[in-house]
Amino acid sequence: MSHKNVIQQIEQHVKNALEGNDASHDWAHIARVRALALRIAQDEQLSEAQVFAVELGALLHDVSDWKYAEPGADTHALACAEVQALLPPLGVDQPTIDRVCEIITRIGFKDELPSASGAAPAVALSLEARVVQDADRLDAIGAIGIARCFTFGGRFGRPLYDPEQPPRPAEALTREAYMQQHSAAEAPANEGGGGGGTVKGKGGAATLNHFHEKLLTLKGRMKTASGRALAEGRHAFMEAYLEQFGREIAGDA
Repeated sequence: MSHKNVIQQIEQHVKNALEGNDASHDWAHIARVRALALRIAQDEQLSEAQVFAVELGALLHDVSDWKYAEPGADTHALACAEVQALLPPLGVDQPTIDRVCEIITRIGFKDELPSASGAAPAVALSLEARVVQDADRLDAIGAIGIARCFTFGGRFGRPLYDPEQPPRPAEALTREAYMQQHSAAEAPANEGGGGGGTVKGKGGAATLNHFHEKLLTLKGRMKTASGRALAEGRHAFMEAYLEQFGREIAGDA
């Protein structure tokens, strides 16, 4: 099967899989990440085989997303199992499948955070994984990133901000704390795994804190030259937005 036909098959699979997700992690997010990843891949002069892995990885990077999974689920294993079931019948070779598995299991923000025990995470990534990671992180910042952040917070019924609960220092954030705060596993059953229902007070964290604990750190975590360049404008927009947000909270604007 041609690469084009494989991509078309995977597109439809992902659209179906994410149909119930809220707008922070829906098909539109996947489409934006794919477009950014292909742009970065071109800038980084990846080969045709590498670009194919990048596109597949971008399309599949949110399958079995831990944020929408049942507590205790091994989402890395589930995601790789899904890829191993999907791609061989379409004629995708094993090296490409292995690269896609690396992408979807190792590009997450949580995978770079230290554990509560202080164990350092693995950081070495292939170029293909770095490309998709940067693309995914770019979609988490800037105007779109702001919209996605408040969409996800609203899905949990979280307050926009809470003066009595300031953000923790970004460097103090552990993998366990981050996962506990951002898991959607307790969504009401009648709404589906990623549906539009709210989870009142989950984690007690105000949405504004997420900017300081994660989103404002992403510019410094980009791993490609193109990703770093694209992050500059988005980061600046986010900083300006937060400055205005603070003025409006205080009644100064």
